[in-house]
Amino acid sequence: QVQLVESGGGLVQPGGSLRLSCAASGSSFSIYAMGWYRQAPGKQRELVAGITSAGSTNYADSVKGRFTIARDNAKNTVYLQMNSLKPEDTAVYYCDAVHLGDVYWGQGTQVTVSS
Repeated sequence: QVQLVESGGGLVQPGGSLRLSCAASGSSFSIYAMGWYRQAPGKQRELVAGITSAGSTNYADSVKGRFTIARDNAKNTVYLQMNSLKPEDTAVYYCDAVHLGDVYWGQGTQVTVSS
C-alpha cells in the first residue's frame, strides 16, 4: 500500500511558477506509475501529467510546454513544475499512484492563480 501527501500549492500571480511535490510512503515506489490530476470547482477531475515507472511522460494539451513532471525514486517523490501559470490552472491538484489495478490518491493541494 502507498500513502501520498501533496505539498507546494498556494496563491500565485498569472505568469508565475509553483512546484508541487507528492511524497510517497510505503513499499516499492519505483514500480508505480504516477500522475497529477486537477479538479476545478464544478468540473470533473482531469489528468494533467503522468510518468511511468520507466520515466515516460505525457501531458494534457492545456499544459504542454508549461508544466513538467519528474520523479525521484530515491526520495519517493514525484514533482510537478508549473510555469507560466494562468487563472484557468486554478484547481485542487491531486497525485495518484497506479500499479496493476491498484490506485492510491493523495488528499490534494490547492493552487490559485490570481492577481
